[in-house]
Amino acid sequence: MKHTASAAIILVASALCAPAVAWAQGPVTSFDQLNTRLKVGDTVWVTDAQGREVRGKILELHDASITLDGDPETTLQGDSVRLVQRSSKSIRRAALWGLVIGAAVGAGLGIADSNGCSSDCMSNVPLMSAALVGGIGAGVGAAVRAALPPGRREVYRAPGPTPARLSIAPVITPRAKGVAVSFAF
Repeated sequence: MKHTASAAIILVASALCAPAVAWAQGPVTSFDQLNTRLKVGDTVWVTDAQGREVRGKILELHDASITLDGDPETTLQGDSVRLVQRSSKSIRRAALWGLVIGAAVGAGLGIADSNGCSSDCMSNVPLMSAALVGGIGAGVGAAVRAALPPGRREVYRAPGPTPARLSIAPVITPRAKGVAVSFAF
């Protein structure tokens, strides 16, 4: 039974220390590929060639145009669109991650805790622990994501030169105070 407890501890430690898989995809650079990243009903922010930003839900998405709800309904041609962003707030995804991580931790703890059990008890404890801790993890994941402000993620960026950017930010640490300046072109 000591071997089972050691295996459970190693399983939990491995799950917590493993690097997260990056599911993020970079923005597409061809307007006709938007349908691979967006669907009707998604909320997006669209910036046109003049720098105007329009926010709305997608009513229609074609290879050469996008139509957003609003008053009035707005249709933008693909050649005039420079940037499309969508909301990155997904409570469902956060709850799913919480469920998976919680279930893994719960199963590991259940295996470690079932040392003195009979064979019937041994099969039920990890399953019950995984379900309980997984449910708690799903709730925590959803609550944390709901509390965070919605962000934006680039879905489409028109090809072409990127404008130069200047960024200035204060730097305050216990040992130093200053300003961080970065310039990208």
